[in-house]
Amino acid sequence: MDPIIDKEMAYSAYNYHPLPVVISRGKGVYLWDNAGNRYIDMMSAYSAVSHGHGHPRLLAALEKQAKNSCVLSRAFHSDRMAPFLEKICKMSNMDMALPMNTGAEAVETAIKAARMWGYQVKKIPHNKAKIIVATGNFHGRTTTIVGASSDEEYRKDFGPFTPGFIKIPFGNAKALEKAITPEVCAFLVEPIQGEAGIIIPPAGWLKQVQKICKKNNVLLILDEIQSGLGRTGKMFAFEHEIKKPDCLILGKALGGGILPSSMFLAKKEVMRLFTPGSHGSTFGGNPLAAAVGMEALNVLVEENLVENSKKQGQYLLEGLRAIDSPLIKDVRGIGLMIGVEIKPEYASARQVCEKLVEKGILTKETHETVVRFAPPLIVTKNILDQVIDLFDEALVELQFSI
Repeated sequence: MDPIIDKEMAYSAYNYHPLPVVISRGKGVYLWDNAGNRYIDMMSAYSAVSHGHGHPRLLAALEKQAKNSCVLSRAFHSDRMAPFLEKICKMSNMDMALPMNTGAEAVETAIKAARMWGYQVKKIPHNKAKIIVATGNFHGRTTTIVGASSDEEYRKDFGPFTPGFIKIPFGNAKALEKAITPEVCAFLVEPIQGEAGIIIPPAGWLKQVQKICKKNNVLLILDEIQSGLGRTGKMFAFEHEIKKPDCLILGKALGGGILPSSMFLAKKEVMRLFTPGSHGSTFGGNPLAAAVGMEALNVLVEENLVENSKKQGQYLLEGLRAIDSPLIKDVRGIGLMIGVEIKPEYASARQVCEKLVEKGILTKETHETVVRFAPPLIVTKNILDQVIDLFDEALVELQFSI
C-alpha cells in the first residue's frame, strides 16, 4: 500500500472509503496520482468541480482577490458580496440570497427560514411546524439533517433527532398532497436525487408539486446543491418544468472547485424575516469566495458550459445505453448527471469503480449498486468516447473474472 494511504489510515477518521489512489494534481478533466499516472475525472467532486480543475479564469480571480481581502467580518460591508448576490439572484430569478459555506449550512438555513415563515406568516402554533421531505434524500450530514434521512447508514447512533419532519416517497405528488396538514410549512426536496443513485422523478412531477404547495400555502424548497448550475443541461434543474421555486439551495459548483461556497435564495416574503442576530456565519459571503463565485457564474455563461452539459450529456447517455453487458441493470440521467445501475448478482458498483481505476477513470459508487458519471462540464466528445470504450472493457473483464 502507498505510504500516504498508510499515514491517512493511521491519522484520519474512517468516515470515508476512498479508492486506492493518491491524487497529487489536476487540470481540466484530468487528475494525476503521485506516481504520475493520469486519470479522467468522471466524478468532479459531486459537481463541485463542474468548471474543471484549475480553471485559469477562476485561479486569476482567486489570486487577484487574495491580494486585496480574503475574509471580512459581516460587521462590515464588502465590495465583492453585493455584486455576487445580485448576479445569482438574477440568474435564478429569485429575490434575495443569504450566503453560507457548505451545502449542509445552506440546508440548515433553509430549515430555519421555513420554520420562521411558518410561525410568523402562516401562523402555525409555536414549535409545531413540520417540513415534508422525500425518502432517499441527501441534504447533508448535520444531526438535524440526518434525522430527516430515510437511510439508516446516515442515522445510526446519532440520535436523538430533531422532530418536525415527515417523510414521503420521492416523485409521488399524491403522497405529498396527502401528507400536508395545517402545521406543514415546507416541502424540502431535490429535483433529482444524486446520492440516492441519480433518481429522476416522473415527467410533470415538479410542476404538479408546485401547484400542490401553492394550493396549501406550503413553501417549495429545492435543494440543487448537486443538480444546479448547469449539471442537468439547464442552469437549474427546476427550469426543466417550472419558472422558479419559493426557495432554492445552491452549493458545490458555486465555489468553482476552489473554495466552499453555498447559498440559500428565497422570495422576499421569506428572506425579510431574518433580522440582525437571527442567523450568521463568520465565513459566509467572504470576499474571496464571492469573487471566485462571481467568476464561476460568468464562466458558466460565457463559455457555454450549460449547453455543453446538455449536448455531451445526451451523447454520454446514449453511448452508455448502447453498451451490451449483462452487468448493467439500468442507465439513467439528464445532462452530465448519469448513473449506471449494476446488477448485484454480477458485481458491486465498488468493484466496477476499482476496475475503472485500472483503466484510468476515476469515479465513485453510490448505494453499492450505482456508478456515477458526472464529469466536469468542460468535457469533450473525444474524452467521452474514451470513457465509454474503457467502461465497456471494464465490464467485460469483470464479467469473465466472476
